[in-house]
Amino acid sequence: MKHIVLAGGGTAGHVNPLLSVASAIKRQDPQAGISVIGTDVGLERDLVPQAGFELDTIAKVPFPRRPNMQALRFPGRWRQEQKKVRAILERRQADVVVGFGGYVSAPVYSVAHSMGLPIVIHEQNARAGMANKLGARWADFIGTAYENTGLKAHGGAEIRRVGLPLRPVMADLCQKLEDDRQCTRKLAAAQLGIDPERPLVVVTGGSLGAVSLNEAVSAAAADLLKVTQVIHLTGRKKSAEVNRHVIQTAGEQALTDLDPAHAGHGDYHVAEYLERIDLAFAAADLVICRSGAGTVSELAAIGMPAVYVPLPIGNGEQRFNAQPVVDVGGGLMVADADFSSDWVRGHVPALIADSQRLEDMGRKAHDYGIRDAAEIMARIALDFADSGR
Repeated sequence: MKHIVLAGGGTAGHVNPLLSVASAIKRQDPQAGISVIGTDVGLERDLVPQAGFELDTIAKVPFPRRPNMQALRFPGRWRQEQKKVRAILERRQADVVVGFGGYVSAPVYSVAHSMGLPIVIHEQNARAGMANKLGARWADFIGTAYENTGLKAHGGAEIRRVGLPLRPVMADLCQKLEDDRQCTRKLAAAQLGIDPERPLVVVTGGSLGAVSLNEAVSAAAADLLKVTQVIHLTGRKKSAEVNRHVIQTAGEQALTDLDPAHAGHGDYHVAEYLERIDLAFAAADLVICRSGAGTVSELAAIGMPAVYVPLPIGNGEQRFNAQPVVDVGGGLMVADADFSSDWVRGHVPALIADSQRLEDMGRKAHDYGIRDAAEIMARIALDFADSGR
C-alpha cells in the first residue's frame, strides 16, 4: 500500500492547506496511507488528530538568523531532528513527501532527499519562506498559490501556480455560490440575522483583530449605516472599544451583537469571532480585511470584492499577497497608515452604492482565484507515490 507523508505545521496557514490536501488524497484513493510530521506545540497537535490523520512529531528547529548561542546549538539540534525524521519515514515506509513550509518541513526535505524519496512542495505565500527555499533545491514538483514566489526549481522540476488548497468549509461555499449565489446569500443572511435585501460590509482582522481597522471603520459607523449593514469581527478582547466608537458616532440603537435572535435591533453587528465566517462571506458585498495569504486566496476563490489593508510589519509579504488580485481589479489596497475613518467615509459608501463596480470587482477576483488546488496537489502526490522518481 502506498504511503504519503505530509509535513508542515505551526500556524493555520500551514496546517489548513495540509489537511485539505490530506483529505483530497483520501477521497481520490481511500486505500492510500497518510500521516503527518509536525510538532507537538503547533496547531497541528490538535487539528491533525481531529481530522482523522496520524501525527508524528519532531522538535521545532528555527534557522539561526544571527550569531548567538542558538546558532551554535543549531547544527547539533538539526542532526538530532534529522535522525527522528529518518526513523519516521522508514517506519511509515514513505513513498513521497509533501511539504507545506514552516520549520518542521526543512529537516523532512533534507532527509527525504538523502533517502531518494520524491518531494512535492506547496508554497502558499507570495514570497516563499526559508524552509521551502531549501526544499526547492531537491523538489520534484512545486505548487504555488502565486506566481513569482522566489522559488527556483532544480533538475527540471515543474513549478506551477495551483492555488491555495481551500479549507473544506470554504470549498463548500465556493460550490454553493457557483450553484446559486443569491440563494446562498439569503440562507446565510437568515442564519446571521441580517437583512438579505440590504448591502453588507464585513470587517475582519483575523482572530487577534486589527486595531487600525477596528478604529477606522467603527469611527465611520454613522456614514456607513446610511448605505449598508456591517458585521464587524473585532478580534479577541477588542469588542468593547469598537462598541464605544459605534455608540459615539451612530448612537446606541445602531449597535447589536451578531445573534439571529436580535435581528432588526441594529445594523452594526459586533462579535469578537465568528466560527462560521463562511456565512459572513456568503452574505457580504464587500470585505475589509488584512491580506494574509489564506484570506486573499479564499476571497478570490469565492469572488469577493475586498479592501485589503496589509499588516505593516515583517518583510511586507501581506502587500505581495494582495497585489496580484488588486492588479487584475478584484480589490483595493490601502496602506495601514492611510486607512483612517476619513478614508472609510470617503470611499466605502460610494463603493457600496456602485453595485456594478462591486460586481465587476467580484468577477475579476473570481477569475483570478483557483478553487481546486487541493485536488490538484493530491493527484500529483499520488502520481509520485505510484511512480517514484
